[in-house]
Amino acid sequence: MQDNIILAGVGGQGILSIAAALAMGALNRGLNVKQSEVHGMSQRGGAVQSHIRISDSEIYSVLIPKGQANAIIGVEPMEALRYLPFLNDNGYLVTNIEPYKIPNYPDLDKLKEELNSFNNSILIDAGKLAKKAGNKRAANMVVLGAASPFLSLDEDIIIEGIKTIFNAKGERLVNLNLDAFNMGKDFALEFEGK
Repeated sequence: MQDNIILAGVGGQGILSIAAALAMGALNRGLNVKQSEVHGMSQRGGAVQSHIRISDSEIYSVLIPKGQANAIIGVEPMEALRYLPFLNDNGYLVTNIEPYKIPNYPDLDKLKEELNSFNNSILIDAGKLAKKAGNKRAANMVVLGAASPFLSLDEDIIIEGIKTIFNAKGERLVNLNLDAFNMGKDFALEFEGK
């Protein structure tokens, strides 16, 4: 079992929470994890990306070479598109379609067209589903849920990771994030079934 995942977004969107949930869940089960993250010029509003590698065997490098990621999980569509060259031919691109408020943002329809040109792409309005779950800030967990069916990591490991990282903030927040995760997963499964 091995997952090579690139997380892409903008500071403040919860990329590092996704990475922590994946890593904590995997570590709790005795899997090997390597993670690298890069923050933009400012933590909020700057580009953030993380490479996370999870395996049941030894991992030698923290960085994922181009063409070797089996998933790109984006919380911002333009940032997800930036990392498309890292995705392997059978990999999945799962991204939120709601753009971050950036001046001179590219035409959203053209951006969606480019994202959809990849065979295994799932575009999701994560903010809308997160709001339905109880808080728009849980959009990152919606996107993680939408990507979960396409990872080799078992869903219960991811759920355990979510519980671990949000547990200190109380049961209400744990449940809200789990609801957001499940809404994303249900969306992806329905989308793939069409």
